[in-house]
Amino acid sequence: MGRDKALLPHPEGGTWLERTLLLLGQLEAPITLLSRHPAHLALAPAAITALAEPPPWEGPLLALHRLMQRHPGEQLLLCPVDMPDLSLDALQTLLAAAAASPTRLHLAHDGERLQPLLGLYPSSTPIRTHLAAAVQRGERRLQSWLAALPCRPIPLDPRAMRNVNRPGPIN
Repeated sequence: MGRDKALLPHPEGGTWLERTLLLLGQLEAPITLLSRHPAHLALAPAAITALAEPPPWEGPLLALHRLMQRHPGEQLLLCPVDMPDLSLDALQTLLAAAAASPTRLHLAHDGERLQPLLGLYPSSTPIRTHLAAAVQRGERRLQSWLAALPCRPIPLDPRAMRNVNRPGPIN
């Protein structure tokens, strides 16, 4: 992309990060923003827990591990900032599916492939232990870690999960 996607202006106003945080806020659940970027943390409203991610910064798997350590026994909704069309309906669909079986991983599926950066990850002891072992072995690829776990794909509107990785208009 050539620049920080979280700070790109969103057509609805604010930045992509601010729009994502507002969307998540509509779920009326606690939100933790984990970022190594002070500019991201500064955009977090007071009601959000903003945590500076310590080095090493080695991707979403290590970040998820850190969040699971901080929030044991909880359902964690992992949500990317680079899905500028993500909708409340898509998030609610994902949450409803996970409510039926809260011990399983529920990952967004766009009709072609899993989108594991949008998913519900139970921070149960078995999953935390499995993740900790993978991180200890040096695993840093989310897809590789997920390959050994039973994941339930949740079909969502592919337009809501459009991942933007190139400059240009988002609409």
